[in-house]
Amino acid sequence: MSLILAVANQKGGVGKTTTVINLGASLAAAEKKVLLVDFDPQANCTSGFGLPKRGEIPSVYELLTGATPVEEVIRNTDLPTLSMIPGSISLAGAEVELAALDDRENYLLNALEPIRHDYDFIIIDCPPSLGLLTLNALVVSDQLIIPMQAEYFAMEGISELLRTVERVRESYNPNLSIKGVLLTMVDERTNLAKQVIEEVQNHFGAKVYKTLIPRNIRLAEAPSFGKPVLLYDIASRGAQSYLKMTEEFLAREG
Repeated sequence: MSLILAVANQKGGVGKTTTVINLGASLAAAEKKVLLVDFDPQANCTSGFGLPKRGEIPSVYELLTGATPVEEVIRNTDLPTLSMIPGSISLAGAEVELAALDDRENYLLNALEPIRHDYDFIIIDCPPSLGLLTLNALVVSDQLIIPMQAEYFAMEGISELLRTVERVRESYNPNLSIKGVLLTMVDERTNLAKQVIEEVQNHFGAKVYKTLIPRNIRLAEAPSFGKPVLLYDIASRGAQSYLKMTEEFLAREG
């Protein structure tokens, strides 16, 4: 099995990068071979593993431009079966550069093709926008996970993301499917959270993961130590929630 998964929501601050880091780490803990691709110019996934994001090492930008082959961009992490293609703030200029090129939506697909079958899962951290970088991620992906914060504006912009997914299916990647919707930063004590959960479940049905990711201090602290929460505090609610979500993810894969 080799599955490429995009984690996307054009709304920022919804736990997208946190999900990429901790789903990837939890899959690696389940002895799956995993590659993370930091495709967000903020490069928070990269710094979340203690790697530099300001051009000190080859990044996904050099990969896209053809300056460095994919094998030389991949970095190891503290988990033996988890590797990463680092991001870089230089990626912010890539969208403009790609816009002028032919076949611009296929650059990431072409870059990952030589190694895509070396991993059980490749997980792409998308930028919080629906531009060319996200388009490249959706074109190469088999499935999409949408993290959503359990707050008032949770559904805002989701219809535009779904329209983009439909356009990608029609024009570039007919096999792209929505794997699941993950509710993050949940405080189940509030009526608002309960209302948002109900609204999301009504809209997406069985695609919504039963596991809810809570607001959790350890989950928020872990990136500043360059670690997934699994390695920072495995007993925390945040770590246990991502482990449970990963079990659910794998069960859906059969």
